[in-house]
Amino acid sequence: MPLRNRHGSTIDPVPFVVVVGLSFMILLSFGPLYGQALGLSLESAIAISAALFAFVAVAAFYRQVWTFHPETIGIVPAAVRAERLFHLIPLLAALIVALAIPLVIG
Repeated sequence: MPLRNRHGSTIDPVPFVVVVGLSFMILLSFGPLYGQALGLSLESAIAISAALFAFVAVAAFYRQVWTFHPETIGIVPAAVRAERLFHLIPLLAALIVALAIPLVIG
Protein backbone atom coordinates (compact mmCIF):
# COMPACT_ATOMS: atom_id res chain seq x y z
CA MET A 1 0.00 0.00 0.00
CA PRO A 2 1.63 3.26 -1.08
CA LEU A 3 1.86 6.16 1.34
CA ARG A 4 -0.18 9.22 0.39
CA ASN A 5 0.05 12.81 1.55
CA ARG A 6 -2.92 14.91 2.62
CA HIS A 7 -3.67 15.79 -1.02
CA GLY A 8 -3.75 12.15 -2.10
CA SER A 9 -0.44 12.16 -3.99
CA THR A 10 1.75 9.08 -3.72
CA ILE A 11 4.87 9.58 -1.56
CA ASP A 12 8.16 7.68 -1.59
CA PRO A 13 8.17 5.80 1.75
CA VAL A 14 11.95 5.25 1.95
CA PRO A 15 12.92 8.46 3.85
CA PHE A 16 10.14 7.89 6.36
CA VAL A 17 11.11 4.24 6.88
CA VAL A 18 14.79 5.16 7.34
CA VAL A 19 14.05 7.84 9.94
CA VAL A 20 11.67 5.61 11.86
CA GLY A 21 14.09 2.67 11.71
CA LEU A 22 17.05 4.71 12.93
CA SER A 23 15.03 6.31 15.72
CA PHE A 24 13.79 2.87 16.78
CA MET A 25 17.36 1.57 16.82
CA ILE A 26 18.78 4.47 18.80
CA LEU A 27 15.92 5.13 21.23
CA LEU A 28 15.20 1.54 22.14
CA SER A 29 18.87 0.53 22.25
CA PHE A 30 20.28 3.38 24.30
CA GLY A 31 17.14 4.76 25.98
CA PRO A 32 16.64 2.01 28.57
CA LEU A 33 20.36 1.94 29.38
CA TYR A 34 20.45 5.68 29.99
CA GLY A 35 17.17 5.49 31.92
CA GLN A 36 18.62 2.89 34.25
CA ALA A 37 21.80 4.95 34.60
CA LEU A 38 19.61 7.85 35.71
CA GLY A 39 17.90 5.67 38.33
CA LEU A 40 14.71 4.61 36.56
CA SER A 41 13.43 1.06 36.64
CA LEU A 42 13.83 -0.99 33.48
CA GLU A 43 10.07 -0.94 32.83
CA SER A 44 9.90 2.86 33.16
CA ALA A 45 12.94 3.37 30.96
CA ILE A 46 11.50 1.12 28.25
CA ALA A 47 8.11 2.85 28.46
CA ILE A 48 9.69 6.31 28.15
CA SER A 49 11.86 5.17 25.24
CA ALA A 50 8.82 3.67 23.50
CA ALA A 51 6.85 6.90 24.05
CA LEU A 52 9.71 8.96 22.60
CA PHE A 53 9.89 6.60 19.63
CA ALA A 54 6.13 6.97 19.05
CA PHE A 55 6.51 10.77 19.14
CA VAL A 56 9.39 10.69 16.64
CA ALA A 57 7.47 8.32 14.35
CA VAL A 58 4.40 10.57 14.36
CA ALA A 59 6.54 13.69 13.79
CA ALA A 60 8.39 11.98 10.92
CA PHE A 61 5.11 10.89 9.33
CA TYR A 62 3.74 14.43 9.58
CA ARG A 63 6.90 16.00 8.17
CA GLN A 64 7.90 13.46 5.52
CA VAL A 65 4.57 12.06 4.38
CA TRP A 66 1.54 14.11 5.39
CA THR A 67 2.84 17.60 4.50
CA PHE A 68 5.27 16.57 1.73
CA HIS A 69 4.86 18.25 -1.66
CA PRO A 70 5.97 15.90 -4.48
CA GLU A 71 6.44 18.81 -6.87
CA THR A 72 9.51 19.93 -4.88
CA ILE A 73 11.48 16.76 -5.71
CA GLY A 74 13.28 18.20 -8.74
CA ILE A 75 14.33 21.45 -7.06
CA VAL A 76 17.37 19.99 -5.27
CA PRO A 77 19.56 17.92 -7.63
CA ALA A 78 20.14 14.28 -6.73
CA ALA A 79 23.90 14.85 -6.49
CA VAL A 80 23.41 17.46 -3.75
CA ARG A 81 21.02 15.18 -1.85
CA ALA A 82 23.50 12.29 -2.09
CA GLU A 83 26.33 14.53 -0.88
CA ARG A 84 24.26 15.58 2.13
CA LEU A 85 23.49 11.95 2.87
CA PHE A 86 27.16 10.96 2.76
CA HIS A 87 28.01 13.86 5.08
CA LEU A 88 25.40 12.66 7.57
CA ILE A 89 26.71 9.09 7.72
CA PRO A 90 29.86 9.98 9.75
CA LEU A 91 27.75 12.21 11.99
CA LEU A 92 25.41 9.32 12.73
CA ALA A 93 28.36 7.02 13.46
CA ALA A 94 29.85 9.66 15.79
CA LEU A 95 26.49 10.02 17.56
CA ILE A 96 26.30 6.29 18.21
CA VAL A 97 29.87 6.23 19.56
CA ALA A 98 29.17 9.30 21.71
CA LEU A 99 26.06 7.65 23.11
CA ALA A 100 28.04 4.52 24.00
CA ILE A 101 30.97 6.27 25.74
CA PRO A 102 29.19 7.07 29.06
CA LEU A 103 27.88 3.53 29.25
CA VAL A 104 31.35 2.03 28.79
CA ILE A 105 33.11 4.44 31.16
CA GLY A 106 30.41 4.54 33.85
